Amino acid sequence: MKAKEGVLEFLNNILTAELTAAHQYIANAAMCGNWGYDRLHHTIQERALEEVTHAGGIVEHILYLEGKPDMQRLGTVNVGQTVLDQFKSDLKLEMADLQLLREAIGHCDKVGDYTTRHKLEEMSVDTDEHIDWLETQMETIRQVGLENYLSEQIKKDG
Repeated sequence: MKAKEGVLEFLNNILTAELTAAHQYIANAAMCGNWGYDRLHHTIQERALEEVTHAGGIVEHILYLEGKPDMQRLGTVNVGQTVLDQFKSDLKLEMADLQLLREAIGHCDKVGDYTTRHKLEEMSVDTDEHIDWLETQMETIRQVGLENYLSEQIKKDG
């Protein structure tokens, strides 16, 4: 199926965003693991895998639309030196991703590519959930203090 005008450009930009997010989450998860925060390590590692899954889905969709996925680009990976810095960087990344997804959804609607629009809408739900999780963690830190929050991150759930 041939892509409609501008759709492949948006998809490659989203691919770049997803690959960047995966790299950032991999680094953050590793740092949390190194610091002994097993619970955060596990959660953030799962988030990295979700981003890789999203990237794989975008690659498949680009190929379906007879395009060429641009796997060479990567945005700036911002790795925080503290858990709170990581959350702030991740929130900024997710907010930018959501904005890009919304622009792409609008474009797909305009050009009549409802299959791509639907795929991107599903991704935007995941991105909204990531934003909510990050905002919740930051609010919890504000309410209970960083030390109390981090003491709960030492042991993995279950």
